[in-house]
Order: sequence, then structure tokens, then C-alpha cells
Amino acid sequence: MKLQACRSWLSLSLFSIFLFSCVIAQEGDKDAVKEFQDRIDNYLSAKKKKDVVQKPTDSPDKLAQQKQQTAEKSQQARPEAQRGDIFTPVVSAYFKKQIKSTMHGPEGSRVRASLRHAEPLPNVQLKVNAKYPKNLPLQSTPPTLLKNLPPLPRELQYRIVGSALVLYDMSAGLVVDFIPGAVPAA
Repeated sequence: MKLQACRSWLSLSLFSIFLFSCVIAQEGDKDAVKEFQDRIDNYLSAKKKKDVVQKPTDSPDKLAQQKQQTAEKSQQARPEAQRGDIFTPVVSAYFKKQIKSTMHGPEGSRVRASLRHAEPLPNVQLKVNAKYPKNLPLQSTPPTLLKNLPPLPRELQYRIVGSALVLYDMSAGLVVDFIPGAVPAA
């Protein structure tokens, strides 16, 4: 009878430890997502202070001119920008965990297949607050992966370049930040 009671107590203790660690992990995830969202808000506020607004037009020349002006003003809004300003170590760890979980989860084979079918990208040196390289296609992020990442405001997108997860500003054509090695090889 004592053996049965010890087993029950041990099982309950292990379950409690597991449950407690899950709660702590979830709190850490919430903190990382909150930090990420705050940094995104700060980025967009800095752009807004520089009066970065695009006016609707059908002219391709005016669109190109507006995009260039938007890029210049966005770069001026963050002259000291560097990798890790948005994707801090805590935020990067959260994203890598989410990506790894997705890649090894039930939808992982679909994500890997999508990445394999994408246009191969050369070995590229990305730079924060710089224009996205013109010669590179904008490889989309598989929807199954997107649903496991925090949502973005409409002017920003996640992009995959090699094994890096890139935060891309569509209106300016800029690399806002990136996480090298975030996406395991497909």
C-alpha cells in the first residue's frame, strides 16, 4: 500500500512540476510577444514622426518615387538601427522556438515542402535598415508557419531569405530586422 501511495505522490509531483514549467514557459512567451509588439509599435511611431505617408496613385513612376522617399525617411527615422533592435535575444529565442515547433509539428512536412519549392536564394548579406536586395525575389512565408508567429501590421511582412527570418517593410522596401539561422534547412 505504501508503494502505491509513493507512486501516486511521485506521479502527482512530476505532473505538478510539468504543469508549472508549462505555465512559466507560457508567461515567457507572452512577455516575448509583448516586447516584440512594443518594438514594432516604436518602429511604426518613428516612421510616422518622419511623416512617412504614401498617397494613392496609379502612376508607376510616382509609386517608385514614393517608395524611394519612404525608404529614405524610414532610414532617417532609425539612423543607428542594427540587428536585434526588434528581434532582441528574448524575442529571437521565442521565434526560433515557434519555427522549430512548426517544422517538427504535424504541419512540418508541408512547411518544408513549401520552402523546398521556393526559388533558391544566393548567399546574401542582409543589412538592417537597408533596401531589400533588388536581385532577390521576395520569398513568401508558408501560411502554416505564419499562423504560429505573432501577427504584423499591414505594412510589415515576414520573409525568408536562406535560413533567416526577415522583417520586411513593404512600403519602404527595407529590411527592418532579421534573425539569422531561424529557419532550419528544408
